[in-house]
Amino acid sequence: MTEPILTLSGVHTHIGQYHILQGVDLVVPRGGLAVLLGRNGAGKTTTLRTIMGLWKASRGTITFDGRDITRLSTPDIARAGIAYVPESMAVFSELTVRENLYLAARNGPLDAARVDWICGFFPALKKFWNYPAGNLSGGQKQMVAIARAIVEPKKLLLVDEPTKGLAPAIVQSLMAAFRDLKDTSTTILLVEQNFNFVRTLGDSVSVMDDGRVVHAGLMHDLAHDDALQQRLLGLSLDSHQ
Repeated sequence: MTEPILTLSGVHTHIGQYHILQGVDLVVPRGGLAVLLGRNGAGKTTTLRTIMGLWKASRGTITFDGRDITRLSTPDIARAGIAYVPESMAVFSELTVRENLYLAARNGPLDAARVDWICGFFPALKKFWNYPAGNLSGGQKQMVAIARAIVEPKKLLLVDEPTKGLAPAIVQSLMAAFRDLKDTSTTILLVEQNFNFVRTLGDSVSVMDDGRVVHAGLMHDLAHDDALQQRLLGLSLDSHQ
């Protein structure tokens, strides 16, 4: 394991009367791709939203790149170098694909070379460049959402279930994009249920249950230990295919 880029220490999150995160300890190594697994309702999405400041931690500390970001606003967290792709595939529906990416380029005009690099994985973006994003299919909207997050280099990319409901061909494009991102300075924290996807890409893995991290280690070790999969998730990870 390399030096962590992100550390959550004893993080609790309350949403109204509900105590969702109950002392999360999570370490994301710098570089590569970390996977967050767990049953539905375990707290995975809440963890990502708490890191991003969309929901505030009621207790505990979140440290990013050596800096305490626990109390920062979401815009300040984004400026620190974290991008978030929610499961909802959030895009500006009435804006074109080009305009969606333009708004995400906080530091100036779109970098043409980087746009070409992104469109190499998602050719549909160029095809629908001047179409309203709201008219696209679910898979195409997911492409736009991911493209928005990486249109500028980021230190950390948080991605919530990117393959959910996508056609196999689009999933393959996502795999290629994440592989290339792993070779850059971007670290990825991925919540995902498609085990074939994470088994190929994941370097480290953490498993959540009832608002806590109950296991952390190498993806290779979990992928080759059926008994551990059964104990942590209640079923073999291969059944997530």
